[in-house]
Amino acid sequence: MTTQETWTVGQVAAEVGVSIRTLHHYDEIGLVVPGERSFAGYRLYTEADLTRLQHVVVYRRLGFGLEEIAQLMQEDVDSTTVVEHLRRQRASVTDRIGQLEELTRLIDAALEDEMNDYRISREEQREIFGDAFDDDYAAEAEQRWGDTDAWKESRRRTKGYTAEQWQQVKEEQDELNARFVALLEAGEPADGGAAMEVAEDARQQICRWFYDCPRQMHAGIAQMYVDDPRFTKTYEDIAPGLATYVRDAVVANAARE
Repeated sequence: MTTQETWTVGQVAAEVGVSIRTLHHYDEIGLVVPGERSFAGYRLYTEADLTRLQHVVVYRRLGFGLEEIAQLMQEDVDSTTVVEHLRRQRASVTDRIGQLEELTRLIDAALEDEMNDYRISREEQREIFGDAFDDDYAAEAEQRWGDTDAWKESRRRTKGYTAEQWQQVKEEQDELNARFVALLEAGEPADGGAAMEVAEDARQQICRWFYDCPRQMHAGIAQMYVDDPRFTKTYEDIAPGLATYVRDAVVANAARE
């Protein structure tokens, strides 16, 4: 401020960064009332008025309502002072900084999830799926099928899955494999009704979690269980002959369509 002892509404508005209309409103509600008047009757602010106004502006920027500010200002009328206001304002600012830091952390986490297209880390996926999860194979699959509608639909759905949902997917897959193994060991034919029922449930699981999978598409996928050594090993590690058995059951289920 200048060295003069009082200031006009226009001067205060320019210096403090509030509108003249706001100053008039503060005057009307008794929040910041100019302490002096000019000979012509114009409002003039004293140094004490400016100090009060600066506190009001800080409280407003901290998000306090005008009624709350009026109460805060009244509480300090008898007790002091600038120091009391500054301490309260500092505490409010510190609290707000903590809230903003937490909000920033949450936004960063959400942004990272969105940019990575999934909500769990690769380490968590590997922990859930074990050796069946392979970064190289995932990249190869995207290269082979990335332009297909099924792949795009699968990516759209799975990018929002939580660790709990992926765990549910894994448990359902384990249950389907266990049912296939039980039928295989019991000598049930792969093209029998029981095996085809499990094959249909496996197809429905794909539809439910990943993308629409018609029976003929499912048969094409199942063919990889015996054509691709990596798929074959996954099934053979569960039970000898399981890869061929699952393929035959899926093909039989597709044929009855």
